[in-house]
Amino acid sequence: MAITIDEQALLKLLQLTSPALPVGAFSYSEGLETLVMQGYLLDSATLYSWLVQELRYGGVRLDVAIATRAHHHYQNPEQLRYWNDWLTASRDTAELRQQSWQMGRAFVRLGQKLHPELQPTFTACGTPCNFSVAFGIIAAHWQIDIHTMALGYLQSWAANLIGAAIKLVPLGQTDGQMCLLQLIPELKTAAECIVQLQDDQLYVSGWGGAIASMHHETLYTRLFRS
Repeated sequence: MAITIDEQALLKLLQLTSPALPVGAFSYSEGLETLVMQGYLLDSATLYSWLVQELRYGGVRLDVAIATRAHHHYQNPEQLRYWNDWLTASRDTAELRQQSWQMGRAFVRLGQKLHPELQPTFTACGTPCNFSVAFGIIAAHWQIDIHTMALGYLQSWAANLIGAAIKLVPLGQTDGQMCLLQLIPELKTAAECIVQLQDDQLYVSGWGGAIASMHHETLYTRLFRS
């Protein structure tokens, strides 16, 4: 699929997916820390394999799918509330739910500062607002198309978890960049698939990631919040 995006939308997408976005994404590993501590994730090869499986079957698919619905319905209060509640109910673990809420709260605060006119929209989502819902709202307001938004979300997600792995495994910076480069075909495929999902196709089967997240709650020492 050819991607076309104007310069203004591109700059806004880069801002939306920047590591400098003050939502605290760097403090979460989504169970990756558990996999490292238990010896399942040892090097760049096992990291790549895990990320691919998450892109194909894991919870990030729901995050992006709900972001697309928030984008599509960002002027429909009832739909925003419905999908925000739906995503909250779909979380496998308390830590993943708290991650989504905490990042969402930070994003809503930022969004209201940048665009005070969006306060009623964020309020319509209910409290707390999940991160991916807020992400979709801002992307729609900034006129970033859904497919480009999905690509940006997935790339930012992968880069954040690779950054966590660099600290935990540990991996070299070059290894991390090679892994991210190798993921490009998977990121494109995932984005193309997710934006076409119908409501009755919204599910995950990333049980390994969910179990890793559950175990993370009782790790003896932790660098990350999930």
